[in-house]
Formats: sequence, structure tokens, C-alpha cells
Amino acid sequence: MRKIYLAFHYPKVYSIIVAVIFFCLQTAAQSSAKAVVKGKATDSLTVTPLSFSGVKIFKSADKKLENEIVSNEAGNFSAELPYGRYFLQIDFMGYSPYKTSEFTLSKDHPTHDFGLMKLVRSTNTLQEVVVQAEKSSMQLSLDKKIFNVGKDLANAGGSASDILTNIPSVSVDPEGNVKLRGSGGVRILIDGKPSGLVSFKGGSGLQQLQASMIDRVEIITNPSARYEAEGMAGIINIVLKKDKRQGFNGSFELTTGYPTNFGGAANLNYRHKKLNFFINYGISHRRQPNQSSLYQEVYSKDTTFILRQTNHGMLTGFSNNIRGGIDYYFSEKSTLTGSYLFRRSDANRKTDIRYEDYLNGASKLTGVSTRTQNEDEVEPNSEYSLIYKKSFEQKGHEFSAEVKFLDNWESSRQLFTQNYFLPNGSENLSKAVVQKSPNDEFEKQWLFQMDYSKPISKEGKFELGLRSSFRDMENDYVVTEKNASGEFVPLPGLDNDFFYHENINAAYGIIGNKSKKISYQAGLRAEWTDVKTTLAETHQVNPRSYMNLFPSIHFTVDLAKQNAIQLSYSRRVRRPVYDDLSPYMTFSDSRNFFSGNPDLNPEFSNVFEIGHIKYFDKGTFSSAIYYRDTKGKIDRIRRVNAEGNSTTRPENLLSEKSFGTEFTSGYSPYKWWKLDFNFNFFHSEINGSNILNSYKATTYSWFARQTSRFMLPKNLDVQVRGNYEAPQKTAQGTRKALYYMDLSMSKDVLKGNGTLTFNVLDVFNSRRNRYTSTGPNFFTEGNSQGRRRQMNLTLNYRIKQSKQVKKSTEE
Repeated sequence: MRKIYLAFHYPKVYSIIVAVIFFCLQTAAQSSAKAVVKGKATDSLTVTPLSFSGVKIFKSADKKLENEIVSNEAGNFSAELPYGRYFLQIDFMGYSPYKTSEFTLSKDHPTHDFGLMKLVRSTNTLQEVVVQAEKSSMQLSLDKKIFNVGKDLANAGGSASDILTNIPSVSVDPEGNVKLRGSGGVRILIDGKPSGLVSFKGGSGLQQLQASMIDRVEIITNPSARYEAEGMAGIINIVLKKDKRQGFNGSFELTTGYPTNFGGAANLNYRHKKLNFFINYGISHRRQPNQSSLYQEVYSKDTTFILRQTNHGMLTGFSNNIRGGIDYYFSEKSTLTGSYLFRRSDANRKTDIRYEDYLNGASKLTGVSTRTQNEDEVEPNSEYSLIYKKSFEQKGHEFSAEVKFLDNWESSRQLFTQNYFLPNGSENLSKAVVQKSPNDEFEKQWLFQMDYSKPISKEGKFELGLRSSFRDMENDYVVTEKNASGEFVPLPGLDNDFFYHENINAAYGIIGNKSKKISYQAGLRAEWTDVKTTLAETHQVNPRSYMNLFPSIHFTVDLAKQNAIQLSYSRRVRRPVYDDLSPYMTFSDSRNFFSGNPDLNPEFSNVFEIGHIKYFDKGTFSSAIYYRDTKGKIDRIRRVNAEGNSTTRPENLLSEKSFGTEFTSGYSPYKWWKLDFNFNFFHSEINGSNILNSYKATTYSWFARQTSRFMLPKNLDVQVRGNYEAPQKTAQGTRKALYYMDLSMSKDVLKGNGTLTFNVLDVFNSRRNRYTSTGPNFFTEGNSQGRRRQMNLTLNYRIKQSKQVKKSTEE
């Protein structure tokens, strides 16, 4: 183990980086050419970049193909050619081929820049349907990965949480916690900004957002200084749907499923000259059964207390999402956008828990108790946004500013009843308990942001930005118990008001340039953080203020034959969020309590990554090696007292050092078969000896995901996905293997304007969270299933929107 660690110690990391850069410089020098042709492929109406367009360059004399390349994610392309006379053609599915006039490259004219090359969409006037490119489900680049979720059949009828479950590099456990490359601390954004959807509940809050409202998901594993430093493992950006084409277009969706899943959605756009109106609406009603079991031993001298616990629950939810807005085009280069987003979720949660207590073995039952939770919850969220964007005449010279306000609250009313039984089955009425817990949470946040970028020299760019966030949260919490006279009185220590006040101000600067085949970018972000938590009833105040610098460096080297390599470094932070700090314990389970920790400190990470990408005719392949050194790692620690009651709350461990490698590819061996594959292997050393000397773990783990999509005759598509996450050691025990499979199929109907999709998520009902946890006086083994096998049938109908076109390869 020691040898593996030393291989990634800092001096050798730097040596490897220097060696790779030197090799790439030598390769670049050897492959230099005499002349260059370049340009940028864009949509003729919206000037949107056409990522990964095919560019063919022909000799004028004999029309023979001289070179064939693919534009990058921003639509830019560049090719080195011998002196001569040429013409080129750009192809992008759904657009008419763009053929240039003849151009000459010579010693006197070594560079020919076409600038913006505007491709015109193909149209079918009889059907009045715009035929556009069938987006690949996955678009890979060095700095981020883009997943167009509409192409994934398993997403139909699901939620945003379901979408993340299906994305490479991302794993979502049955409780809704999101990890990136096996690590928590992921920053989740909606349209590039924070959202109230994940304020209270983290990643599990995404279950309220319907998949039909989402256009794509962007994964950024090593962000630059342009992005906020929050998110130790990286950033997941969920981009909602919005169209900008002239005229009216839209889509409608209806869903039914089992267990109960009824839903509907509408995405509408209308643009007339300088005004563009957009509205998205989604409504859903779901019933989600869940179950779990727990076995626990507690040791006290020569006695072992054993608990066997089973939970059966049902979550019934009804949610509405509406998002509307207006774009006003002062010109095609100057836009003002105002938007409003409202969500409301009404839920009822019923859970039945059975506790069986034994002494020294399963043959000696000492008692049985049952506890029932009945909770009604209302959660409205509102978001207001005003954005101004300005593009200047010089390409890449841009300015944007945004003001955003979030107003969220959550109201919960819980009723708990607990009954006790003797080993012979008779009830002990004297111990019966009835409790109530009203809980109200409020959040208000203002966000101000400005970004400016300006090209410098021929290939360089300079960027500046400012960001301020002001957030206030409150939790009014109390647990009451019914006394002998029938009155409900507060329980000691469970009646308080918790206030969370957070101000974060940030400024960043980035400078980048390109020299031949080498691009570099260096940035620095400064963040000033002011956080204060207050427990009003007990007068506990915990203020914290700190300033931190977050540098980032990215080097990219373009190699021959459509290869590129990138080396990057960034410093990241994971600040404790609201749930991490709130001291209130969950009370639904009278034996197992979960809470936050008001004394929790942020964790900081230094992240290094070397990435490679290769574009080829039938697909794309990317690989990466990454290393992460984390100080003050936040992890949840479980403790069990002599009575067998457990408390779990986040703590700061000393450190975690992890490294890994990841491979992601998209490949089409035949025109009717498309493969996506993701494999991640990582090694981690966790040191929690500051809490208990035995809380140390060295683990190897891996996870893999493979998707096969078959495009069959008569517009029938079938998709199969397999997922496997290997066992993994934790500071206190192990997380056992997780595996499941999804099956989906779709068929175009209604003359190509509609698509009918059927999917079965978790075909074998095997997606379970299984774990063990140990401490000085206890052993615990758990098995939970937050979502059972789900079957959905979805009909999507489009009005003047894209008709999926199936060809031998996808863009």
C-alpha cells in the first residue's frame, strides 16, 4: 500500500507532469505544418456553436479528400495543411452541408480564417417539422462532459434524481445522496446557479424536478477559477430546456407507471422578432414504497444486547413545477432575460417500524416495540432571475450580469405513536407514547454575479468576475409528548430556534493563451466567507469568518490524429451546508438518531488531473488519472450508547488521500448499435484517528456502467443498461456492492411527431444500500431500499420540434 501512495506523492506528481509536457512539446514540434485553415461552425439563426461537426477538406485540383477533422465542443476547428488550393465542407446532422469557395494557402498567406460559418437547418415544408441533429447522449471534451438526457430512454417519466443515476461518473445511492467519482461533496447547480431545490435536502431534493424539464447535464470534475470553489468532488450543472427559434414550438408529455407514477409536462416556446417567450410546466403524483432492516449488537462486559429492526414505509407525493420567462433581444448580441421558477411539493410519509430486543442470542427475546410515523410536508420554492448578456463585435468579447433571489420554505407536521409488548405478545399500556413534531424551515438568498471576458493577442483571453451571495435560514423545531392529562408538552432539549447566516463574496481572474498546439489557462479566485449559527433558546452562537485563495491551472496540448491531452490543478472547498450544521435530530426512529454538527468546519482539497481524449469516426474515447488530497474530510460518524440507541452526525476527520483512473467512451460499431461505457477505479486512504485511533481505512473500489442502444427497423429503439459499484471500506466499516439493470424501449408514433417510451428501472429489484458499521462497543449491519423496481410508460408529442433522425453515426 505504501508504494502505491508514494507513487502519487507530490514530488513525483510534478515530475510526471513535467515529463508529459516535455513529451507533448516534442510531439507538437515534430508535427508542425506549413499552413493553417480554421473556422467556427454555428447555427445560422441563433449562432449557437455546432459541437463536433464533421469538417472535410478537399484539394481543388482533383477533388480528393486531403484531411478530415471534427470541430470541438465550441464549434471551432483548425487543421494544418501543405501549401495549395482547397475547399472544405462542413456536415452536421439536420443541417444542409456548408461548402466553401476555393481558398489558397501559401507562404504569403499561411493562415485562412473563415470566422463564423453559419449552417442552415434542413426543413420539410410539407410536414412543417424542423429536422435537426439527433444529439448524442454523451459529448466528451477535456474540461467537461455533456449528457443530453432526452436521448436516454431510461429517463422518460423520471425525475432529476433518476437522470443523475444514469450518468457516467455519477452515482446516487438509494437514499438520494449524490457522489462524483465515488466521492461526496458535489456542488449541484441549476442553470449554472444555486437552487432552492437542493438547499434543504441536498441531492434527494432533485426528486421533485421532472426529467422532462431538463435539456442536459454537465459534469465538471476539475473546475477553473470561473466557477465557485464549492464542491470538493466537482460540479454537476443541470440545464433546463429553453428554445430560441423563431415562431412557435413545444412538446407535451404524459406518464403513467407502477408503483403509482402519474405525470404530465409541457415545454413551450414562442419567438417573434425581438421577443422570445418560454414556459415549462410539470405535474406529478407518486407513491414510493421503501423498506429497510437493521441488525445491531451492543457489548457491555459479559452481556450482548441484540436489536433486530425492520422498517416499511410509503411516501406519497404531489408536485408542481412551473418556469416561465421572456428574452428581449436588443440585438442578436444583446439580450435581457427575466424568469420565474415556482415549485410546490406536498407529501405524506408513513413509516412502520418494528424493534425486537434480545439478550445474548436470538433465543432470548426480551421485548418488542412498534413505532409509526405519519408526516405531512409542504415545500414551496420560488426563484426570480434577471440576466443581461452582451456580445461585442470581437469574437469572445462578452459581458454578463445576473441578479437572483430565492425564497424557499418547508413545513412539516409529524405524529409518532409507539407501543410496547412483552415477550408473550401482551401489550404494556403504561409505556405507550404519543409525540408530535412541528418543524418549519425558511430560506432567503440573494445572488449577484458579473462576468467579463476579452480576447487578448491572437489566441488568448482574459476573464474577470465578481460574485456575492447572502443567505439566511431559520429552523423552528420542537418535539412534544402527550402526558397523563392529555396535554402535549415539549421534551427537554428539543425546543429551539436555529438560525443560519451566510455571506460569501468572491472575485476571480483568468488569463489564457495558445502557442501552436499548446493552450494554457491560469486563474485565481478569492472568497471571503462569513458564517454564523445561532441557537436562540440556549443562546449558543458560533460565528466563523475566513478568507481563502483558490488557484487553478489548465494546460492543453493538441496532438496529431484528433488526440488531445490536458493537465489541470485546482483547489476546492466543501463548506458545511444547512443539514450538516443543524443540531436537530430526526425523531422518526426512536433508536437511531441523525443530526448535524454546529461545530463542523469546511474541508479543503487539492485536486490534480491528467486527461486525454481521442475523436474518431465512430465515437469518442476519454481517459483521466486524478489525485485528491483532502484535509478535514467531512464524514458521518455513528455512535451507540449503553442502551443501544445510536446517534449519527458529521465530523471532521484528519484527511483523505485518493487517486483513481476513469475511462469513458461512446462508440457505434454499426449504424443500428450504439455503446456508451464508463469505468472508474480508485484507491482511498481515510484517516479519522482524531476521533478514534481505529478509524482508519485503506480501500480499493471501482464502479462500471455500460449502456447499449439498438436502433431497430420501424423506428423501434431498445436500450439496456447495467450498473455495478464494488464494495468499499469506510472509516467505520464497509459499504457492500450495489448492482442493478434498467431496460427501456421507444417507438416513434403519430407520423413521427410523437414518441412512446416504456422502461423498467431496476429490473431485478436489486438496488439496495447494504453496509456494516463498527465502534468500540457495537456492530451494525444494515440493508435498505429507498426505491423499488419502477415501470413507466410515457408519451411525448412535439409541435414543430425536432424529429429524431436515425443515421449510421450520431453527432
